[in-house]
Amino acid sequence: MKRAGTLRLLSDLSNFSGAARLRELLAGDPAVRVRCSPDGRHLLLLRPPGSPAPQLLVAVRGPGAELESAWPPGQPSPLDAFLLPWPARSALVLVWESGLVEVWGSGVGPGWRLLQSTELCPGGGARVVAVAAPRGRLVWCEERQAGAESQLGPPAVAFSHCVCVRTLEPSGEAGTNLGSTHILLHHCPAFGLLTSRKDLFLVPTATTWPGLGHILLIWSPSKGKVVVAAPCLGLSHSKSLNPGRGDTWDFRTLLRGLPGLLSPRQPLTVHTWAPTPQGLMWLDFRGTVSLVQPHGGSRTVGTLQEAPASLAGSAALGTFHGTLACVLGSTLELLDMGSGQLLERKILSTDRVHLLEPPAPGMEDQEELETRGGLRLLSAMGLFQVGWKIPQSLELPSAEDMVFEEASKYYQRRSLRGAQLTPEELRQNSTFRAPQALASILQGHVSPSALLATLRAELRDYRGLEQLKAQLVAGDEEEAGWTELAEHEVARLLRTELMGDQLAQLNTIFQALPTAAWGAILRVLQLQPDGNGHLRSQAPPDVWKKVLGVTAAGKEPPNGILPPFELLCQCLCRLEPQWLPPFVELAQQQGGPGWGAGGPGLPLYRRALAVLGEEGTRPEALELDLLLGSGRPKAVLQAVGQLVQKEQWERALEAGLALSPSSPLLRSEIFKLLLAEFARHRRLDAHLPLLCRLCPPDLAPAELLLLLRTHLPDELEPPAPFPEPGAEPPLTVGLLRALLKQTGTQGRASGPVLSLYEDILWDPGTPPPTPPRVSALQASDHPGLEAWAPSGQGLYVTDTG
Repeated sequence: MKRAGTLRLLSDLSNFSGAARLRELLAGDPAVRVRCSPDGRHLLLLRPPGSPAPQLLVAVRGPGAELESAWPPGQPSPLDAFLLPWPARSALVLVWESGLVEVWGSGVGPGWRLLQSTELCPGGGARVVAVAAPRGRLVWCEERQAGAESQLGPPAVAFSHCVCVRTLEPSGEAGTNLGSTHILLHHCPAFGLLTSRKDLFLVPTATTWPGLGHILLIWSPSKGKVVVAAPCLGLSHSKSLNPGRGDTWDFRTLLRGLPGLLSPRQPLTVHTWAPTPQGLMWLDFRGTVSLVQPHGGSRTVGTLQEAPASLAGSAALGTFHGTLACVLGSTLELLDMGSGQLLERKILSTDRVHLLEPPAPGMEDQEELETRGGLRLLSAMGLFQVGWKIPQSLELPSAEDMVFEEASKYYQRRSLRGAQLTPEELRQNSTFRAPQALASILQGHVSPSALLATLRAELRDYRGLEQLKAQLVAGDEEEAGWTELAEHEVARLLRTELMGDQLAQLNTIFQALPTAAWGAILRVLQLQPDGNGHLRSQAPPDVWKKVLGVTAAGKEPPNGILPPFELLCQCLCRLEPQWLPPFVELAQQQGGPGWGAGGPGLPLYRRALAVLGEEGTRPEALELDLLLGSGRPKAVLQAVGQLVQKEQWERALEAGLALSPSSPLLRSEIFKLLLAEFARHRRLDAHLPLLCRLCPPDLAPAELLLLLRTHLPDELEPPAPFPEPGAEPPLTVGLLRALLKQTGTQGRASGPVLSLYEDILWDPGTPPPTPPRVSALQASDHPGLEAWAPSGQGLYVTDTG
């Protein structure tokens, strides 16, 4: 159903102070410049120099006195004037062509009073040609005396201007603070200055050198960037320009570093400029309205049915609710900003019409809250609002009904049942709590303050994300912007059900921006090293459940799409492979039933090994670390077996010693494996103390000797007292002594002898005396010599003769 454009009367101007003078100036002078304060309470009217008195009028809506000023003939009048939204009071700034600045304030006494007067160009010899007052700043373009440059011809004179900036802030109850001067641009042409709520536009004027008439600049103080754009060429370049860091540019040097901007082009034929929230709009003499966005891109919005006849004709542009409003003389045309289609054309009763911006967000009073978002139109007959009227025959559903209707469509798409889900069922079924909670909020059951407190963090994140997307579209700090966007997106995806498109999107982010994605994982899981080579996490269990969860049966992901845990392991292998084993160990500690760590399915170390590739192609160091850190007996024994094959004896022993006493069987198996190697060769002798520590405390000496005998190499020949050169030395009792002592300490203190071999472990005390040597001749002379005593207590010689 077609909408109808309306003009709603907001005020007949009788509630403004000085209403009669206000109507007189609006009706009598078509060249009067009209500005509105950000809070909508003050109207500023400034007539051009040479106009009859009064040249300045500030009217106040509601209580308050107007300000009316006039300057006698021969005395210059202000070049421009601005209303500033200071918290404690309203402020008026007057700027003269000579550089004189006056700051006036209201609310500090009866009427208006002068707060400060200063000079923008204290050295003299300069002339202000344009001025603007963006938020908290005063920016002006001044023409400096060319001096010797005037002899170089028009091109040199064309670059005799500069653009400067000073901060302007309130100080105390009745003071102002005007900062020091900083030059933004040197040696630039004359620019006109236009400001929106966020950006400052530097546009060519009639006096700009023709070779530069197609170039304009967009300065964003909050971003510290300046965009140099040529709309007719479709070119734009961004450069850093932050006064806080001392940035400044020579305009000629700036252009020489930007290729393509100085291509021969005709100057822009502009009838009217208009800064809007979407960017800078301009109307040319063919009736075409174009838009330059803050990032430098430009497009045509639409074409009016009537084109301006000359510069003398009045025109004004504004936007509201995706609609372009253009007042050309006494005609009002409304165009759709998306398609450029003419929506409505109205004939007004006067051609003295001015478009005013709506009040700044957060500064509206109750009356403006009812008309928020509309465009205001000012004439001598009153203040009107341009808007759209909805036909009475069209019934709009309530917000509560819309919630349940949209929720029923959403749940129906996710449901597997064939029955249709209706809004009435959602109202009565307590299973679907989200739409009921939102409906209760819309019904007023939750106070606005409580709702704002609940949603403040989400709104802040959403606003930051939208600003970040706009920054990326503008091409500002692309690397940092993409990194931050990836972090936001990974954190968002981990709060969703990671299935299907969400899982595929997570894989895409990790493939395109692995560093940024892993940085987001660090924050979400709150991973921190503990200084001992391990990781710790303070993330809640539900987050770990998302990360460790396996794909549900029957919903295997497509080829190339990895589950979250495998995706993180793959990313770690690429970025920080040494942290993969500690991460898997930490993940094993977080597992719950059905999470993939302690539930059915492959254990986590096996899932991590699968990411490393097929067996035989994996990095050996990572595979060993994963096997040893798994805590699974088979995996640990496999790792120890690989270490034995590589003869990394110390690490194999340390792997067994690292096991807790709660795993005695696994320690015993590792000890038996290493004991077999100890019996076969002597390459473990240097690590005998570690082998003794690994020895099970309940192992008896007899069991130890039986284990050794099982693995001793077969002897084909009788043993020799000394090994042959180059042969492996045999196992000796001296090497066994430490092991046998380790096994025998458990039962020696009390009780009977535990083993037939146990007495060889203990020192018998003082050794027996050494017997005298007996020669063979003496032995033959004493046939009754008995060499061995039957008691076995020692060796001695006796003579029976």
